[in-house]
Amino acid sequence: MSLLEGMNRESFVHALGQLRQHKLRTSLTLLGMVFGVGAVIAMLSIGEGAKQEAMRLIESMGLRNLLVQSRELDPETLREVREQSVGLSRSDVRAMRETLPSVVAVSEEKRIKTWALFSFEASSDAQVLAVTPSYFDLASLALAHGRLFEEEDNRRYHQVAVLGAQAARDLFPGGSPIGQRVKVNHLWLEVVGVLEDRDLTKDEFQGVRLGGDRNRVFLPLETAYKRLRFESLESELDAVLLRLDEGASPQQTAQTVNYLLARRHGGENDYELVVPAALLKQQQQTQQIFTIVMSAIAGISLLVGGIGIMNIMLATVLERTREIGLLRALGARKVDIQHQFLMESATVAAIGALIGILFGLLLAVAIQQFAGWPAAGSLFAVRLSVTICLVTGIVFGWYPARQAAELDPIKALHAE
Repeated sequence: MSLLEGMNRESFVHALGQLRQHKLRTSLTLLGMVFGVGAVIAMLSIGEGAKQEAMRLIESMGLRNLLVQSRELDPETLREVREQSVGLSRSDVRAMRETLPSVVAVSEEKRIKTWALFSFEASSDAQVLAVTPSYFDLASLALAHGRLFEEEDNRRYHQVAVLGAQAARDLFPGGSPIGQRVKVNHLWLEVVGVLEDRDLTKDEFQGVRLGGDRNRVFLPLETAYKRLRFESLESELDAVLLRLDEGASPQQTAQTVNYLLARRHGGENDYELVVPAALLKQQQQTQQIFTIVMSAIAGISLLVGGIGIMNIMLATVLERTREIGLLRALGARKVDIQHQFLMESATVAAIGALIGILFGLLLAVAIQQFAGWPAAGSLFAVRLSVTICLVTGIVFGWYPARQAAELDPIKALHAE
């Protein structure tokens, strides 16, 4: 008879009966298994949630994108820097296009210093950005209503605007903004489109700010240059977004961009590079460390639980020595005795696993609520933790079961 054949319904019912006779001892033994399984499920749920959240945030930045940003400098430092560098400019963009064949698309961005932003209905504190039409595609922004401005709008200096979802609600609380007008400083713009609301759960990822597009007003870059005024020390552009082809390495391309800009900017550190692919790799490394630490904690809990199972089963063998002798005298084989005790240790592990599943899910939800960490249910986590728990129960129950099976029947019958 195999081990699985021995674990029949009758053995399971008998095992439950034996465990019920020592409720306190059984409950204390279960704690290690419950905490171990709960830790595994919570750890993997948090890990899966963090992975999904990281991918969502990275997709908002573009995994194949490179972002070049102008650094914010204090006025005195800025004057010193401008003696060597004019800052991030459209000539830098042309140089990058000519030097880097892996760049398949580029968008340019200029922040508008705003002292007035309002419609006929309300005002807003939204940030105003002048961008090239390619910005929306490279920034993975989807249109909810109306249209996006196009290259023709940019080339002919059309006074049009696209609103983020939050900016649209603030400026036009009474209805649709399409076809309405907003005023940016002294410039009136016609609203031609509204973006979909992309409410990210985090404002930043690995130190990079995200999700600001909800509360922004976009206008064509050439329109801004033609119709608005800028300070003399300002850089021509505040950000450049580069889209790379499939075969290009973002990290290597970033090194080339950095070398090119360093030469063009006279060695001045007035820009910074953001590589979403590198940020994702950094996040994965951090997550790996977290997983290792939590796995160690879960492993220790399961080890303690396994030792508890061994202790309770050794005590059970001593208490039931005469019962074992009687069973052997009635014809029970060694393997039958071993199967019965293994069934009892596996039952303890199974009960601990079931309670641990509930505990782990509740723990993951609690961590999500109070620590703000994302969590995602994982069937793999449940299967893995239950499997490890059952294996632990059988492994640590094997020695007591073997001890019970090897008892001499005659000595066992005469045991006190």
